[in-house]
Amino acid sequence: MKLQNMFKKTSRKGYISLKESRPEVPEGLLRKCNKCGAAIITEDVKNGYYICPKCHGYFRVHAYRRIEMLADEGSFEEWDRGLTTRNPLDFKGYEEKIQALKEKTNLEEAIVTGKIQIDGNPAVIGVCDGRFLMASMGEAVGEKIARAVERATKEKLPVIIFACSGGARMQEGIVSLMQMAKTSAALKRHSDAGQLYVSVLTDPTTGGVTASFAMLGDIILAEPNALIGFAGPRVIEQTIGEKLPKGFQRSEFLLEHGFIDKIVERENMKEELSRILSLHKMDGSRCEMSKEAHVQEEAVVENHQEQIHKHRSSWDRVQVSRRKDRPVGVDYIDALFEGFMEFHGDRCFKDDQAIIGGIAYFKGMPVTVIAQAKGNTTKENIERNFGMPSPDGYRKALRLMKQAEKFNRPVICFVDTPGAFCGLEAEERGQGEAIARNLFEMSGLRVPVLSIVIGEGGSGGALAMAVADEVWMLENSIYSILSPEGFASILWKDSKRASEAAEVMRLTAADLLELKVIEKVIPEPASYTHENLSEVCAALSGQISCFLEAYTQLSKEELTDKRYERFRRM
Repeated sequence: MKLQNMFKKTSRKGYISLKESRPEVPEGLLRKCNKCGAAIITEDVKNGYYICPKCHGYFRVHAYRRIEMLADEGSFEEWDRGLTTRNPLDFKGYEEKIQALKEKTNLEEAIVTGKIQIDGNPAVIGVCDGRFLMASMGEAVGEKIARAVERATKEKLPVIIFACSGGARMQEGIVSLMQMAKTSAALKRHSDAGQLYVSVLTDPTTGGVTASFAMLGDIILAEPNALIGFAGPRVIEQTIGEKLPKGFQRSEFLLEHGFIDKIVERENMKEELSRILSLHKMDGSRCEMSKEAHVQEEAVVENHQEQIHKHRSSWDRVQVSRRKDRPVGVDYIDALFEGFMEFHGDRCFKDDQAIIGGIAYFKGMPVTVIAQAKGNTTKENIERNFGMPSPDGYRKALRLMKQAEKFNRPVICFVDTPGAFCGLEAEERGQGEAIARNLFEMSGLRVPVLSIVIGEGGSGGALAMAVADEVWMLENSIYSILSPEGFASILWKDSKRASEAAEVMRLTAADLLELKVIEKVIPEPASYTHENLSEVCAALSGQISCFLEAYTQLSKEELTDKRYERFRRM
C-alpha cells in the first residue's frame, strides 16, 4: 500500500494532534491557528510541512506523513507492523483502549519502523506518532525499536529515530521501564559495530524516552521550539514551587546548554539527513595526490623553512599573532573545506562558542574539523570569549574527536587561544580535568590527527588540541608555556618585561622547529590579513593532502605508536 494512501486512512481530523489543546489542521477550507489565532487555509498547511504560514508554529505530524516527507518515492518498507502489546500487567480497560486507538488511527502501535532511502542513502527509520497514547513507550514500542536497531546492525545500516513521546507507558508499569534499558542496549551494540545513529527530537520528547534512546544519538537534531526534557514543566514547577523561565526545556534551551547538535527547520530536514548520511558512508574515501605533487609541496615548505624571515623579533611575532585583522579559525574552515556541518555542545552543560567543530569534506574526503575560535569583530570576540575555551569547549572538542574515531575520520584542529579560560565557573566545572582528559584521549585516538597553530598557542589551553601526529605553525604564530606577560610576572615579578621574556621563551615557529616540537612552518605574507588568506590556504591545502595521504595508510597500531614516540622523545 502506498504511503500516501495509507496516510489518507489516518486523516480523520487532518494531520494534527487530536487533542483540543493542540493546534489542529481543520477539516474545512478555513480555520483558526490555535497558536497565533490567524485564519489559515487547510491546504496551505498540508502543502507547507504542517507549519502555520502566519506564525510559523509547528503542528504535529503523523508517522506515515513524516516518512512520506523524508523517503524517496516508493522506498519505504515497513517492518513489524503486526507487533502489539500483551497487556503485561493485565491493566483493566487497557486492551479496549488499545483496540479503539488502532481503529481510530490505523496504527498498530505508537511507532512505525522500517527501511527507507533518503536521496539514495539507505537507512533504518523509526517514527513515533503522538496520537497513540501520546507515543508512550511500552513493550511493543521498545520491541519494535530493538528489532529495527538489531536489523540495522546486521545489515550495517544507519538508524534515524524521530522521537515524540510523553515517556514511559503507565499502564505497563515496570515492563515499560525495562524498555529504556532494552533500547539503549540495542543501540550500544549498533554503536560498537561502528554504525551511525541520528536522533531527531520533536514536540514533545519527555520522560523515559528522553532518558533512553532519544538522547543517545551520535548526532542529535531537534525541530524548533520542541519541548524536550526528563520531567515535564508542570511536575518541575510543582516540585520546586517556582514558575519556570520562558523557553525552559525548549530546543533552543537545549542547544545553548550543550545537549543537542543542531536545530533543523522541518522543511530542511530531508536535506540535512541526506548530508549526514552522505558524510558517513563507509566507502573508504582517501585524499590522494600524485607523487610529483607531493614532492613539490614538500620542497616548497622545506625551502621556506630554511629561509624564515629573521628580521622580526620574537616580541614582534607575538604582536603579529594577536593582530585583530589576522584570519581566525572559522576563516580557515570556510576556505579549506566544503560542506561544513557544525555540531554543538558537550552533552553535559553548555555549548562553548570558543570552540567550533563539525564534519566537512576535504577534497572529497570526510574529516572532522575543530577550531579554537576567536572573532573577527568585537561582538564576535565577546561571544567567543576571545578564543579562551571553558571546560565545556574542550569536552565538545573531545566528543567530536571520539565521534571521528568511531567513523574513521581524520581530525584536523586549528589552534588559536591565549589560553584556557580561568574563571570561577571554569574551575567549578573542572577546567584542569577537561584539559587532562583531552591529552589522555588524544594520545590514543586511532585516526590521524593534525594540529595547526594559526595564531596564539597559549599553554595547556592550546596543548589540549595539539596532541597530534604532527603539529604545524604558521610563520608568525606562537606556541608557549604561557603568555610572555605571564612569564615575566611569575619569574621576574614585572609584566612590563614581556618583550624580553618573549626572546627567552623561544616561542616562535622557527624556535620550535629547531627544538623539534613541531614538524612544519607554513609561510605567510609579511602583512597577513583576510585579503591574502588564499595564499596561505593554498600552501596549507597541499600540505594537508600530503599529511592525509601518508597517515591514512598507517594501521591504527602504527598510528598510535608513532604518536606516542613523538612525545616520548621530547
